[in-house]
Amino acid sequence: MEELKKAAQILKEGGTVAFPTETVYGLGANALSEKAIKKIFQAKGRPSDNPLIVHIAKMEDIKPLVREIPLEAAAVMEAFWPGPLTVVLEKTGIIPEGITGGLSTVAIRMPAHPIAAKLIALAGVPVAAPSANISGRPSPTTGAHVVEDLKGKVDAIVIGGSCEVGVESTVLDMTGKTPMILRPGGVTREMLLKVLHSVEIDAALKGEDVVPKSPGMKYTHYAPKAQVYIVKGEEEKVPVKIRELVEQYRRQKKEVGIICFDETYNHYDQGMVKSMGSRTDFKSVAANLFKILREFDETKVEIILAEAVEEVELGQAIMNRLTKAAGYRIIHV
Repeated sequence: MEELKKAAQILKEGGTVAFPTETVYGLGANALSEKAIKKIFQAKGRPSDNPLIVHIAKMEDIKPLVREIPLEAAAVMEAFWPGPLTVVLEKTGIIPEGITGGLSTVAIRMPAHPIAAKLIALAGVPVAAPSANISGRPSPTTGAHVVEDLKGKVDAIVIGGSCEVGVESTVLDMTGKTPMILRPGGVTREMLLKVLHSVEIDAALKGEDVVPKSPGMKYTHYAPKAQVYIVKGEEEKVPVKIRELVEQYRRQKKEVGIICFDETYNHYDQGMVKSMGSRTDFKSVAANLFKILREFDETKVEIILAEAVEEVELGQAIMNRLTKAAGYRIIHV
């Protein structure tokens, strides 16, 4: 508790603190201070037109931050907060421009992780917090990842074990006629449709060049040092194609890594092979993805060949992150 009190005081005084959430580790600063927010961008090397998510500790904390809370927004917050859902609403003047990238909206969520919730409550201010990594790198899901990227660049790091979800929150824009997913995450479209009549998916998720309405929409993200290629197609054809590509790259004297599932792990006898888990267990795959990408950074692997994830439910969020890590390089078979 004393450590959290010290970290909360740092946030109050305009400093930066990395801390665990249920999704990934976040790098926090006082969301109401333009000066504090700038320290986040400096530490991460993050483009200043990339919006930040504001984290709150309790439901009433949202009221000064937004112009109104539509009935549907209230319904999803009631259903999924605290948890891995970020809601985009029209902002009030209290929100600095540095948070929103110049937009009239603000993205807000209430994290479920007990350390995050306590830290924000102790700080007594809303906390802006993107992922606690160098911009563009795989997001951090352990304290060791944060230390690797940000040691010496932030004022404090709170260690709290591994993150349960493993991919960032779902971002849901509630400012239009129909709620729209700007970034898939731990709360799936299928889950949202149990509360909402209709939910659309933003065209930008297909890689189109747009003004970012949400964190993580514009720039290449989650990329390891090696070049990633996704191999997508019929289940029996994908391992065959990957084995062909491994042979091709090995003839070029290149070290190759393979990201696969438990079901196909034994299909590969060359290259460095890592399984994300069973293809039927999306929660396990999500929790392992960024960890595996970072593990490859500790090797001499130059090329990573990854099996595609089925794009249903949480698989949509996993495939979104994997596609960005690959820079949209997808091989269809």
